[in-house]
Amino acid sequence: MVHHIVMWKFKPEIEEERKPELKKAMKENLAGLVGKVPGLLTVEFVEEPLPSSTHDVALVTTLEKAEDISVYATHPAHVAVADTYVRPFVTERACLDY
Repeated sequence: MVHHIVMWKFKPEIEEERKPELKKAMKENLAGLVGKVPGLLTVEFVEEPLPSSTHDVALVTTLEKAEDISVYATHPAHVAVADTYVRPFVTERACLDY
């Protein structure tokens, strides 16, 4: 079992009042990938980090094996969600796989 953790900051031009709806859409659509992407076991979306955090949101996923990370990254369902609900609104991506 492996974990894939990704963190982002919102782009500076994203208004504060818009962030809750964007977080909700990210969470719902990323969680919806379980059962669609082979090897993806769990998805947790962190939308309310502590004030000491350096990023605004995080995605914590569990996959069956290390090779599933590349399957997840290139799977059409994941690409569609990322291109629609995540990438247009975020910057400063950080990733840790273990």
